[in-house]
Amino acid sequence: MLEILHADEHLLVVNKPTDVSLLADRSGEACLWDHLHSMCDKPYLVHRLDKGTSGVLAVALDAATQKHLTQAFARRLPSKYYVARVAGELRSNGTLTIDLPLRRGRKSRYRVAGLRSDIRSHEGGWDISSSEGHPSCTRLRTIRCSEGTTTLLLKPITGRTHQLRVHLSWVGYPVLGDTLYARPGSAQQHSPRMMLHAHKLVLPDFGVFTAPVHRSFFTSR
Repeated sequence: MLEILHADEHLLVVNKPTDVSLLADRSGEACLWDHLHSMCDKPYLVHRLDKGTSGVLAVALDAATQKHLTQAFARRLPSKYYVARVAGELRSNGTLTIDLPLRRGRKSRYRVAGLRSDIRSHEGGWDISSSEGHPSCTRLRTIRCSEGTTTLLLKPITGRTHQLRVHLSWVGYPVLGDTLYARPGSAQQHSPRMMLHAHKLVLPDFGVFTAPVHRSFFTSR
């Protein structure tokens, strides 16, 4: 059953389950949008979460609300916070920044607009000297390190497709269970699900919406 975090005449906010596509895809499996159609007269798309990503998803219930929120996202007014569990131990006492431009790669993938060897690691995070691609910035803080993995709090400053997954993979800390951007077949990468969760969404004029983080993000494999 889909968990409803908030509902009024203009906005529906749900806790999206993992491994469910938001929209119909080539697999032919049931998608979340079909379920939303059964819950309300006409849902309107505002933002997206990847199939493997769980957590806070906002859906407009009328065209005016959709327009308002779409413009807000385009202006980067909402704040989004994610929790991820990644391979490798990233020990840091402060906020780090991943400032790496992205561009479309092959087979619907995205990549950093530059060579992996050109990425510079420093006390404040990672960046690259590149004039190509779309500017992309992620801020992160370490919550916990345990047995070769790290639980992170992430705040995307920009909202590029697959941004968090690409950024983390390219700096050497891929999301557990990410079969698209991590090394295929890696035992270190093994997980029953993709460990990325949209924990909190702050929507100006509407409020703050939070989806609890599953205990699996903090326990050993």
